[in-house]
Amino acid sequence: MTSGQDWQGRVGDVWAAEWQRTERSFADLARSLDAAIASVAPDRGQALDIGSGAGSTSLALQAVRPGLRITGVDLSPELVALAGNRAGDVTGARPRFLCGDAIAVADGEGPFDLFVSRHGVMFFDDPVVAFRALRLAASDAAAMVFSCFDARERNAFATVADTAVGASPGPETGYTPGPFAFADQYRVADWLEQAGWQPDSAAQIAFDYVAGQGDDPIEDALSFLSRIGPAARAMAASPADRMRIGDALRIALAPYQIGDRIVLPASAWIWRASANRSA
Repeated sequence: MTSGQDWQGRVGDVWAAEWQRTERSFADLARSLDAAIASVAPDRGQALDIGSGAGSTSLALQAVRPGLRITGVDLSPELVALAGNRAGDVTGARPRFLCGDAIAVADGEGPFDLFVSRHGVMFFDDPVVAFRALRLAASDAAAMVFSCFDARERNAFATVADTAVGASPGPETGYTPGPFAFADQYRVADWLEQAGWQPDSAAQIAFDYVAGQGDDPIEDALSFLSRIGPAARAMAASPADRMRIGDALRIALAPYQIGDRIVLPASAWIWRASANRSA
């Protein structure tokens, strides 16, 4: 499990260092998510980007809604600094990026007219409590759009890593924050309703997760997956484990090479919800 403390330290630092390759891996999904956000985003008011990372979702939204005041919040100081630097290169309206807890920012600076997140909500300690806090910080006409991973078995970046590591993850019991914590659409809908949101839609999106690219895409993918994702922690255990898992990953990745890219099939949900005025 990745904790908030991890995002404030080691994990956040790695994601900041690897931001270009992580952006590449999510680029196909980002197009669908950005379009979904734009379809409900108001021209004016306030928007909060939860777990804003390198800032791409906030920047994409600002580009189509220059009159919207956008705040991105992330636990990682390195990612926040990176997002701020990227925003500094933009001409015109710019999002601002804060380091801290998104729920605390929502509580202190609401009401917000829009909440967005690209794979940030999956790390809520308690989804109902968090969504309820966002609802309390929302305007009556507020909307929320977020993405989250579908089931583990529909995401080859995870199953390929599991095969290479020799892991056989069992079914999830209870709730644990993490990449696949929001995979069950019925459970997510229940959380939203308990928290005072009206679930409007949940679209299952298949996308290309580009793990490697270039003259030697397998080695590029191996380098990336050794730092980001399920194989990374196992590969860090010892030099022997790193070599063993690396060799297994090369074999497992080969069937996914398309030209100069390693394209892993992936699946996510894009949720749209609106403030329940009777809540």
